[in-house]
Amino acid sequence: MKIFLIPLIAGLLATPSFAAQPAASNLFESATSATPATVLDKIIARKLTKLGIHPAYCSDAVFVRRAYLDAIGTLPTADEARAFILDPDPGKRVALIDRLIERPEFADYWAMKWSDLLRVKAEFPVNLWPNAAQAYHHWIRTAVRDNLPYDRFVREMLTANGSNFRVGQVNFYRAMQNRTPEGIATAVALTFMGTRADIWPTNRLAGMALFFSQVAYKPTREWKEEVVFWDPDKDLTPPSAATAVTNGTNSVSAAGYAAPAVAAAPPPPGRNGPLVAVFPNGKKIELPPDRDPRELFADWLIAPRNPWFTRNIANRAWSWLMGRGIIHEPDDIRPDNPPSNPELLECLEKQLVASRYDMKKFFRLIMTSRAYQYSAIVPKSGVAAGESQFAFYPLRQLDAEVLSDAINRITGSSDLYTSAIPEPFTFIPDNKPAIALPDGSITSAFLELFGRPARATGMENERVNRPTPSQRMHLLNSSNIQRKIEESATLKALMNPSRKPPEIMDDIYLTILSRYPAANEVKCANAYAKSGVASGRAAWLDLVWALINSEEFRYRH
Repeated sequence: MKIFLIPLIAGLLATPSFAAQPAASNLFESATSATPATVLDKIIARKLTKLGIHPAYCSDAVFVRRAYLDAIGTLPTADEARAFILDPDPGKRVALIDRLIERPEFADYWAMKWSDLLRVKAEFPVNLWPNAAQAYHHWIRTAVRDNLPYDRFVREMLTANGSNFRVGQVNFYRAMQNRTPEGIATAVALTFMGTRADIWPTNRLAGMALFFSQVAYKPTREWKEEVVFWDPDKDLTPPSAATAVTNGTNSVSAAGYAAPAVAAAPPPPGRNGPLVAVFPNGKKIELPPDRDPRELFADWLIAPRNPWFTRNIANRAWSWLMGRGIIHEPDDIRPDNPPSNPELLECLEKQLVASRYDMKKFFRLIMTSRAYQYSAIVPKSGVAAGESQFAFYPLRQLDAEVLSDAINRITGSSDLYTSAIPEPFTFIPDNKPAIALPDGSITSAFLELFGRPARATGMENERVNRPTPSQRMHLLNSSNIQRKIEESATLKALMNPSRKPPEIMDDIYLTILSRYPAANEVKCANAYAKSGVASGRAAWLDLVWALINSEEFRYRH
């Protein structure tokens, strides 16, 4: 650590923190909202009024940084931040969201998020192999870019057949450690229903597993290629299927609440007699021998009247953008974990169905709401209740990939990403942003340190964004980051001696924090430059180093 920079850091930290005091309102808060209230805001406002909570709104500088990071996982440039902050158009926040969701980085970032849940990883523990991981990621990114309706996105995966090297979506059935019918059913329930089927009664899981009992795998002559297909002659009736539906056992309804069990005779093995599967809501169905059972399950799952499906993705998307699910955790939907605002969740479900599962439109709905624009500064009253009722934007450390890309964007540098087991199909172009990496096995020490998920379980909590002492020490002491700053051609041009110091300082702050410096920050930096510890370009580089180590840089806010 640069010990002589402690006075500079201490002075900068004396600036009112974005997470601390209302005195920071000029930097981080706005007295009024720049957008009209939406149907979502009316529901949230009723709750907050009853609780006596009066949230503040974020400033333009906070909003531009928040929107860029949440929508495309990328920092705005100094020019982009400056243009937005100085734009007098009252509709600029909505216009910004419209632009961001059409940028290529939107597809990169949200393909990364989906790749976490869909376990896109070539090596251990999933072992898709590089060619398959590339194909899977390409299909996911293309679907996000082209705004494939979410119901079609899911149905294509559930009903896919073909080579894992050529039909990307078929890798859903390979990207799981347990490929038994019960294992597949558990992965489907977690990913597309937001529920943990491993805690279901055994008989209920077995009833659902029958839909996946004829998924078959076979190798080809090509190295590590595998074909996934429906095998109507396959007899993989789960051992527990005989108790798939029994008297006296409750199931969970499509809405997620306890429902009466449905009694049925145990299905006979094989295809000589009818095979009876059971949907998670307790409804049973006889599987015809001439139709892939996965299609029947997919048709049931994606039906708009089935709240299991819509509730899960509505809650997940809200959690991704707002930092917390209406049902928390977002993949733990169960009867004894009710939504904090049922009316809000129901409204989101209706909006999603009405849009025909248009995810870009759904993201726009959330990000243009007033609730999304609340300040990160916690209101004085109702703190405990305010978190679950979305009275403020929750602070979250940047995703590992986003933080890595942010440092590289500031310094104009790049990182070397490698795979633990290099293969001929692993290709990593120069200057590839971390959010666009197609394979979870392609990584770096930085990404591992800052909580990138292993993509082993498909659970949301696999990504760990909680700060640790080792992360803090790395940012303070990393010779790699110091070298990036000192050798940066981008920063060298910004700090050209022919430019006036106020212009340089404005650009440094806009580049790193997406805002202009406060008066006391200018005073502190000037005092440091005159102290004799450093001067000229060296003093500016020390300022860059100090800001990159600030909490304001490392957090979404």
